[in-house]
Amino acid sequence: MNIDTRIKFRHLVCFLEVARQGSLARAADKLAISQPALSKTLKELETLLEATLFERSKKGSTLTEAGAAFLRYAGPSVQSLREGVNSLRSGVHEPITVQLGVLSTVESLLVPEVVCRLHDRHPALVVSVMTGPSAYLLSQLRVGELDLVVGRMTDSPLISGLTFEHLYSESMTLVVRAGHPALTAPQGHKNLEDYPLVLPSAGTTIRKFADSLFVQHGITPSRQRLETLSVALSRRYVQCSQAIWVAPHDAVRQDLRQGELVELDLGMREPGGSVGLCTNPALPVTPAAQWCVEALREIGQEYREGQYP
Repeated sequence: MNIDTRIKFRHLVCFLEVARQGSLARAADKLAISQPALSKTLKELETLLEATLFERSKKGSTLTEAGAAFLRYAGPSVQSLREGVNSLRSGVHEPITVQLGVLSTVESLLVPEVVCRLHDRHPALVVSVMTGPSAYLLSQLRVGELDLVVGRMTDSPLISGLTFEHLYSESMTLVVRAGHPALTAPQGHKNLEDYPLVLPSAGTTIRKFADSLFVQHGITPSRQRLETLSVALSRRYVQCSQAIWVAPHDAVRQDLRQGELVELDLGMREPGGSVGLCTNPALPVTPAAQWCVEALREIGQEYREGQYP
């Protein structure tokens, strides 16, 4: 079946922006056109496709099943066309870009090695990394703003409808600065509530694992807390205070090796959660995204076999 030549670039751009914004009003503002003009363009597209693309209500516009199916192809098509036009206008061939979402708790150990391997194999590749809470990253994955997301996400309700692939398991641990009084306290871990805590942000997947660690060991959490997903902030605060950091082991692995942080021995370690990659099956996988997936799988296997890091 031939493509209907009446479908124009503006139809696709308007469709994608409404899908991205979830609102005709916000999409019209973003595109700098009037809302009636945007509505007319969408209606034209729906007529040409003989399908309803959005369910419209007072709360906004949500994709129908047909709209979600069309999004799989419209997004990559528009992006490829934009890149092609920019390449010709600039007079040089633009590098391929992969959009990678990474939870901050895994970025320091995993991502640098991924980028090194990708750049060794693909000289003209841009790896664009976005960090943040899993809820935000998964929402960006759904609308095609990201190619894949890496981190702990198996317990997130927002993973429904997406594809998750396990890479390796990572445990949580309690760490303090060298010379911390808890390291020599005769009461062991029973007085840990006397010190400030550094925890992952409330409501995040990794926070559930942190909370379970206290339950397993019968520890009462301190009322003084710093809640953040920033590894850099957590590390710096712990190094200059009496705080105890409930951290993913991989995030502090180098600090422990160098003696800058010390692990509190509780007698047993939390069994760990699944670190993996999440993709959107409703969207086609770009070549750059596939390269990234292959590199992640390699590192995941090496991690499981004890060869990395």
